[in-house]
Amino acid sequence: MRTLKFANDQYYHIYNRGTDKRKIFLDDRDHFRFLLSLDLLNDNKDGLMIAWRDCLKSKPKARLSEFLINEIRKRDYLVEIIAYCLNPNHYHLILKQLKERGIERFCQKFSISYTKYFNERNKRSGVLFQGRTKSATIKTTGGLLYLSAYVNCNCEIHGIAEADNYKWSSFACYAEKRKDKLCRPADILSHFKNGKDYFQFAKENAADMKIRKKEEKLLLE
Repeated sequence: MRTLKFANDQYYHIYNRGTDKRKIFLDDRDHFRFLLSLDLLNDNKDGLMIAWRDCLKSKPKARLSEFLINEIRKRDYLVEIIAYCLNPNHYHLILKQLKERGIERFCQKFSISYTKYFNERNKRSGVLFQGRTKSATIKTTGGLLYLSAYVNCNCEIHGIAEADNYKWSSFACYAEKRKDKLCRPADILSHFKNGKDYFQFAKENAADMKIRKKEEKLLLE
């Protein structure tokens, strides 16, 4: 991760892509595994991922939700995951830091964990992501709202799928169409009447972003 002083209670845009623009998510299993990393590795203490693996060995049909409920110790989160989107060759996150060096530690943990999983599954070695995790400070409330639309609807902006029912984005949670325990949309939704109001805001901005993206591509060509 590039040199950037992360501050507690501040919001950041975190993103990265596959090395050589390669796909980093090949199927549903990969998406689920990445989201699992975001969940279990978001903790000040290590051990939840290992404990979950041990649980599956003894109880192959165990449910993650039940496992987390039965965990004795209280979660000590490094960050709040505000929004996310997983595209075939890259991902976007909006994070709010809760602990000192929380974002730095969190990104390092899930990047190493997912790379190890992906390499073992696909019998490959070496780096998976393109350099260090990229990050940018979100300085204003307006910027936070705008960027939430960019992240939540990123699959739509890239022409991958409509964001409404895309399983690998937090947008459906914001639109109140799906419950999602991974992300915490309250900081964003507090600025809107309800999920429908946010839905309209995000879709309108996403449409504009998609047009600008096409125009930029034409200029490059």
